[in-house]
Amino acid sequence: MKSEVRSQKSEVKKLVTRYSLLITLMLVTCHLSLVTDAFAMHISEGILPLSWAALWFAVAIPFVWYGMKRLRELSKIDLSYKPLVGLMAAIVFVISLMPIPVPTAGTCSHPGGTAIPAILLGPAVTVLITGVALLIQALFFAHGGLTTWGADVVSMGIMGAFAGVGIFRLMRKFNVGLAVSAFFAGMISDWAIYATTSVELAAGIRGDEPFWPLFTKILIAFVPTQLPLGIVEGAMTAGMVKLLFKRRADLLVKFGVIKAEEAI
Repeated sequence: MKSEVRSQKSEVKKLVTRYSLLITLMLVTCHLSLVTDAFAMHISEGILPLSWAALWFAVAIPFVWYGMKRLRELSKIDLSYKPLVGLMAAIVFVISLMPIPVPTAGTCSHPGGTAIPAILLGPAVTVLITGVALLIQALFFAHGGLTTWGADVVSMGIMGAFAGVGIFRLMRKFNVGLAVSAFFAGMISDWAIYATTSVELAAGIRGDEPFWPLFTKILIAFVPTQLPLGIVEGAMTAGMVKLLFKRRADLLVKFGVIKAEEAI
């Protein structure tokens, strides 16, 4: 039993590491070709008024707590679960740390990376993973902020994870193929993150101005980069899920991504 678990851990680690390196190389290349003095799109420290920052904290904390609870429960059932969580956390951390400048907004976009763990591990644990990644990025990379951590968790963790896995499960319910479902999950997850971020920014900085005109301006400003980034993230998600299906379909069955008969 223990040797089987170790074998599964090793196989998953190899697959995810290879794919993570490929994703990282691609994103680093994009980043180095477009370097500017822009600010990262995680909402930075001091951007939101404290009242709004507190509100988003209040929304995020229960989801993070439930993610911790689910992680403890699932880890007791399956010993191979925690190593996979660690690998997924690394993917989210690396992918979301690669800013791509947005000329129309004077800031940056980046992929979210939350659709992949949401499909494999579930949205609750993905929120926890995202929260940890965002905290490390804020503390050591000045990517995001501590007061805006709650808002970033809501947009990237909660909305990104639930939108992605929701689309995936809905499409699978209608017998859409695994890769196509994963593609749309990644794409919609990415766009949901930025739509939510636009809501948070517009609500927080509008002052006495109307909400909808400012929200529309912020949303449109990200279109030149976020539309193609969403497609790229969809392709990355589909590639990761398809790779696991080809090499370790039994793991997808174990995590409830596919049915047992589909793995045959």
